Amino acid sequence: MPNLVEIRDLHFSYDERSILSTLNMDFPRGKVIAVMGGSGSGKTTVLRLIGGQLQPQSGEVTVDGQIVNAMDTKALYQMRRKMGMLFQHGALFTDMSVFDNVAFPLREHTNLSEELIRDLVLMKLHTVGLRNAAQLKPAEISGGMARRVALARTIALDPQLIMYDEPFAGLDPISMGMTANLIRKLNDALGSTTILVSHDVHESFLIADYVYFLSGGKVVAQGRPAEMMVSTDPYVKQFVNAEPDGPVPFHYPGTTLADDLGLGARA
Repeated sequence: MPNLVEIRDLHFSYDERSILSTLNMDFPRGKVIAVMGGSGSGKTTVLRLIGGQLQPQSGEVTVDGQIVNAMDTKALYQMRRKMGMLFQHGALFTDMSVFDNVAFPLREHTNLSEELIRDLVLMKLHTVGLRNAAQLKPAEISGGMARRVALARTIALDPQLIMYDEPFAGLDPISMGMTANLIRKLNDALGSTTILVSHDVHESFLIADYVYFLSGGKVVAQGRPAEMMVSTDPYVKQFVNAEPDGPVPFHYPGTTLADDLGLGARA
């Protein structure tokens, strides 16, 4: 099976508000796939559906040949052991040391000895440049460093699927470049499939094999980064070049300000 993750004819909504509609996406094994789009386009929702945190109203999400939205709780937990997730805000345990944060999934999901866990944790922290910060608490390191600790925790179990939700947010340019390079190297070293949700065009295009653009809960464009850079598609051009005018509106859809102020009839 060439694809580790497949999404077919998926629809998801919160009550009456549609978030994703007739969505079809493929995530091949061993590749880095970027999912991009404006705020509210459904990017993070895609990750939550793949992880089984949300259930679609219709359609299927398949991971390694298994339908996620048909799994019971036990099967879902077993599947998640093969996944690594870097949350948008890091989501570190504030009362635990850096070391214990990274050790947590190893202690939770394996029967390894503490001696072996220690060696593995130090290796993962060394990978992200923070081995010497092992005994510090999250409050004692910078936000960028905390993001790197979260990355070390994400790869603690050498997952076959790694999902990143805005991994470049809040990073300085040096850390951003290093993190992007690390994401690519980790994917290739582990033979993993990487799903990268990001707004950052430059860093994402440097490391991605393929890009999906979402808007209004649908895939509006897709292709290799080089193709997207020269695309004439209005949505892609607006997003890649950060243009204020285009098919993506700045205001949330609804009534106009004039309507809310009772001026609509006078206009």
